[in-house]
Amino acid sequence: MGVLGAGAWGTALAQVAAAAGREVTLWAFEPDVAAAIEATRENAVFLPGCPLHPGIAPATDLAALAGLDAILAVVPAQHLRQTLRRLAPQLAPSMPVVLCAKGVEQGTLALMTDVLAAEAPLARAAVLSGPGFARDVARGLPTATTIACADQGLGRALVAALGLPTFRPYLTDDLVGAEIGGAVKNVIAIACSVAEGRKLGDGARAALITRGFAELSRLGLAMGARQETLSGLCGLGDLVLTCASLTSRNTSLGAALGEGRAIGEVLAGRVSVAEGVASAPAVVALAARHGVEMPICTAVDDLLAGRLDVDAAIAALLSRPFRAEGV
Repeated sequence: MGVLGAGAWGTALAQVAAAAGREVTLWAFEPDVAAAIEATRENAVFLPGCPLHPGIAPATDLAALAGLDAILAVVPAQHLRQTLRRLAPQLAPSMPVVLCAKGVEQGTLALMTDVLAAEAPLARAAVLSGPGFARDVARGLPTATTIACADQGLGRALVAALGLPTFRPYLTDDLVGAEIGGAVKNVIAIACSVAEGRKLGDGARAALITRGFAELSRLGLAMGARQETLSGLCGLGDLVLTCASLTSRNTSLGAALGEGRAIGEVLAGRVSVAEGVASAPAVVALAARHGVEMPICTAVDDLLAGRLDVDAAIAALLSRPFRAEGV
């Protein structure tokens, strides 16, 4: 099995696959990351302090992924297209590609399954999404997730290939629901942590999670997702986890903004990608395309783009008209 992307989440999923008995090729964009993994058996840049399974072999040549039985694509959402374009000549027909990035592509407003269909149309798509932090997963702490696949036979094979007592995949055929849940929750998490950084209290966080889930659901349903998927691990479950802990890259970023730091300053000190930053404008544009109102996501987009400061973004949300719940 191949893992495309050696960031924290890609490395953690490589650990899962190796622990499940798979021989894993972990492709790293950065040669120094691959060399360090080979020399020290640790990804000190993205996942320090986690000894890596001996079944993981690092690589920097995409040709090393040719001929494998499946690939987990874990490069950031905004870089997926160009990476798949380079990888496509190496893919055998009908290669299963499990999309693990959570986001919406800027400009095209494409979901990751759409990007895969455009760049590697013969590949068989699946989506892995759900609540889990890379460090916990890499250490073997209990985690449940969703695998979405239209081909239920392939989905069951992927569950069998990755499932462990401590890593429990639940199968669905609702790929849109799995993708929308993962993409929107990152944007809502930034809003929640801005409130945390501004010390607005637990009530504000609860309100943002609840109303944020309403936004997530509206967009998902408008795009054909099922409510039970959005209410499950890859929607509500992932939203609650991400909003409840500053371990998330999106929540730690939002908290820094809430404390008054500038977005450029916060991003400058990071090696890992906070997907919600890039996804926010794409999610808002996607909502507009489908005629869906998403005021929390819009406030986050305005804040990240510099159109509003933190206080103005909060005031914009608090001054909205009262309305019935469930709307």
